[in-house]
Amino acid sequence: MLLEPDFYARGTLEVARDLLGKLLARDEVVLRITEVEAYRRHDSANHCRAGRTERNAPMWGPPGRAYVYLCYGIHHLLNLVTEPEGTGTAVLIRACEVVEGLDTVRARRRGLRGPALLTGPGKVGAALGVDTSWSHHPVWQPGGLMCHDAPPVEAVLSGPRVGVDYATAEDREAPWRLAIAGTPWVSQRRSLVPLESRHR
Repeated sequence: MLLEPDFYARGTLEVARDLLGKLLARDEVVLRITEVEAYRRHDSANHCRAGRTERNAPMWGPPGRAYVYLCYGIHHLLNLVTEPEGTGTAVLIRACEVVEGLDTVRARRRGLRGPALLTGPGKVGAALGVDTSWSHHPVWQPGGLMCHDAPPVEAVLSGPRVGVDYATAEDREAPWRLAIAGTPWVSQRRSLVPLESRHR
């Protein structure tokens, strides 16, 4: 079952948590989301921090659409837009686990095996074969790139986001990177701790 637009039209951190374990699908490739990063309103690490631009226009919504940007001129990074239209927030898909289409994924990832295939947002974009032309694509509609519901995960890790050195110290240290506990399909796990421990 595809996730409806209302799923995405909520607080970004809540959507990020709930995206863990969901399934991204395009053609024969199906990936289970194992790690995400939230980019929230008034967040100095957010691409929308200085307002709307041609590059970040897809991130302003509507919710439930893809925002794909080119990083370092090489990697295509997939984000799913959140909150009501005009907010400028999204969840970056940082890592996944292969569910179906392993041969296709390995071909797109130059024959690598195991978690090295998909532990990094550029690797996810490559595995799905997406580029910036997929921005604005509604992932809640059948066809193309889709996000399907799946059972919720119970144990979650959290920690600071990766590659946001330009942000304020507060935003650099915010525990807005979330990952499924107990899976090897996660990047930079040393900075992650159980989510529950942050609320004690």
